Amino acid sequence: MSDAYWQRYESVIDQQVRKAQERGDFDDLPGKGKPLPGLDGPDDEMWWVKGYIRREGLSTDALLPTPLQLRKEIERLPETVRDLRSEREVRDVVADLNRRVVDWLRAPSGPPVPIGPVNVENVVARWRADRPAADVPAPAPVEERVRTPWWRRLLGRT
Repeated sequence: MSDAYWQRYESVIDQQVRKAQERGDFDDLPGKGKPLPGLDGPDDEMWWVKGYIRREGLSTDALLPTPLQLRKEIERLPETVRDLRSEREVRDVVADLNRRVVDWLRAPSGPPVPIGPVNVENVVARWRADRPAADVPAPAPVEERVRTPWWRRLLGRT
């Protein structure tokens, strides 16, 4: 087939683009006449991921390896639990973090980063110290029970 045939042939898409240009649909687009951003920078195979994160305002922490994510969570733990209302909530947050740390320690992946479980009692004590005195409920009293030795229970003496 000759070139004249292909010059007469216009695909549906080409026809739609031509009609849009004739209507002026492309005249006032933002960035008209400006170079495309990022063309003069170094080649980066992750350019689209970085652009997406920047556009959506997402945190780059999700791109870190698991041990570094966990380490950052451990460092931010005091701020994370500061606004929690009860000691039970604080303990639940720390327990969840410790579970993920232990899971990583059992099957490590990524760079070897020294991390370990967080001491729950230290976090709770700091949480109590950071809260105003009126907000902190008094800890429940521990019932002291006198334990009968096993041999007295066996003999029926209490």
